[in-house]
Amino acid sequence: MSESIQIPRRQWLEAAGCGFGWLAAQALAGRVSAAEQPGVSPAAGISITPRAKRVIFLFMQGGPSQVDTFDYKPALADHDGQAMPFDDSRVLANTGRRGDSHRVMKSPWAFQRYGEGGHWVSELFPHVAQHADRLCMLHSMHTEGVAHGPATLFLHCGATNSIRPSLGAWVHYGLGSENENLPGFISIAPPMGNGGTRNFGSAFLPAIHQGTPIGRIDGRADDLMLRNADVPASRLRQTEQRLGFAQRLNRQRLEQRPGDGELDAMIRSYELAWRMQTEAPELFDLSRESEATFRQYGIGSGPTDHFGRRCLLARRLCEAGVRFIQVNYGDNSANPAWDQHSNLPKHADHAAAVDQPIAALLGDLAQRGMLEDTLVWWGGEFGRTPYAQANGTGRDHNPVGFTSWLAGAGVRPGYHHGATDDFGHRAVVDRVHMHDLHATLLHLLGLDHERLTFRHAGRDYRLTDVYGTVVRDILT
Repeated sequence: MSESIQIPRRQWLEAAGCGFGWLAAQALAGRVSAAEQPGVSPAAGISITPRAKRVIFLFMQGGPSQVDTFDYKPALADHDGQAMPFDDSRVLANTGRRGDSHRVMKSPWAFQRYGEGGHWVSELFPHVAQHADRLCMLHSMHTEGVAHGPATLFLHCGATNSIRPSLGAWVHYGLGSENENLPGFISIAPPMGNGGTRNFGSAFLPAIHQGTPIGRIDGRADDLMLRNADVPASRLRQTEQRLGFAQRLNRQRLEQRPGDGELDAMIRSYELAWRMQTEAPELFDLSRESEATFRQYGIGSGPTDHFGRRCLLARRLCEAGVRFIQVNYGDNSANPAWDQHSNLPKHADHAAAVDQPIAALLGDLAQRGMLEDTLVWWGGEFGRTPYAQANGTGRDHNPVGFTSWLAGAGVRPGYHHGATDDFGHRAVVDRVHMHDLHATLLHLLGLDHERLTFRHAGRDYRLTDVYGTVVRDILT
C-alpha cells in the first residue's frame, strides 16, 4: 500500500503533470493570435490604436426591461391602463399583422436623475446609479430575433441560426492572450440554454480560440474555486510520466495530420493546464481578498453573494491578463432570469442580486486604475415591451428598442446616446444595431471589424457579417 505524503502546495503544483486539467480542457491557450494562423495576414484586423486591453461583459440573461431600469418614459404613467396600438414584434414576425391594441403599463419603480450627465436610473439600481458619470448609455439598441434562443445567439455570435464564432473567440483570434498561463477568454457561470456552448464557442475558427467555462449558472457559490489535494508522491510521478507519453503520441499524430485544429487545440490545452497550475489556484482563491472587499461586493450572505463572487473573480482575472471575461446572471429555466412575462415585480429580485456587485466592480476597477483600459459592457439579448403582455402583469420580448451601457476604456463617461420613442418601444434616434455595437467593441480593442476575417467554406467571414458601423459619437 503506497504511503501518503504531505507535500507543500507550491511543490505539488510544480511537480504535478495534469492537475486541474478539467478546467483547461476547453480552454485554448496562450499567445495565439490571428497573425499566427495559417493563411492569415499578420495585420489582419489589427490596424487601430486600441483604447481597451480587455472586456468584461455582464450578461443579463432573459432581457431586462429598459423602461423599468434606465430608459425613463413619463408617457407610460400618463397613459397607464389605456389600450393603444403597437407593432408587436412577435405578432409581426408570426403573422405580419401591425398595430394590435395593447394596454400601456407604467413602471412600478420611481426614476431619478444622477450625475452631471443626468442619467435617469430607476430605484432598482441605486448602487449602479452612484456611478452614473462613468456610464455611457446606449438607449437606441435594436437586434435580431424575437425568442431567447435566436436573440442570445445573435448577441454572442452575430447570427441567429448559423453556427458562427462568439465575440470572445473573435477577440482572442485577433489579439491572443496577455497571459500565456491562463485562457484568454473565460465565461463565468454560463447558462446551458439558448445556444449553450455556442455562446462561448469558436465554431469554424481554430479551436484554440473557444472560451473556457468556469462554474455553472445554477451552481453553488464555491463552484468557482479550484481545490488542491494531497497526492501520494508515487502517483504524481506516474501522472507526470503518463502526460509526457500522451503528449509525445499526440504530437506524432499532429505531424501526420498538420491541419487538425482540434488535435492541436487538445495538445495546447494540456500545455496550458500545466502552466495554469502555477497561477490559477491562487487566482481563483477569493479568500485572499479582504473582508472589506467582500462587503463591498456583497459576498457572504444575501442575494448578492453568488453574483458578487463572479464579479470579484472577473476583476482578479482582469488583473491577471485575461482578454475577454463574461460574467453571466441567469438560470437554465425555459423562462430565464429577467424574462418576466407575467410577474414584472420579479425584476426587483434580480436587480437586488446584481446591483451592488456591479457597482462594486466599477468602483474597484476605477480605484485600481484599471477602468482606463478595461471596457465594461452591461446588457441582455433584448428589452421588453412598454405594454402588458396579453393585458396581464408582465412584459413581452422587445428586440426593436432597448438599453445597454458601456463603461471604461474609450467611451464617453456620463453620456447617453440615441433614444426610443415616447413609450420606450422602438429605437428612433441614432439607432444602434447589435452589429454596430460589435463593431464598436472591436474598434475599442484596436480591431477593424471589416478586416478581422477568417476564410471558411470558400468565403471570408467576420463577426459583423457584411454589416455594422462603429458608433463614433460615444468614443472619447
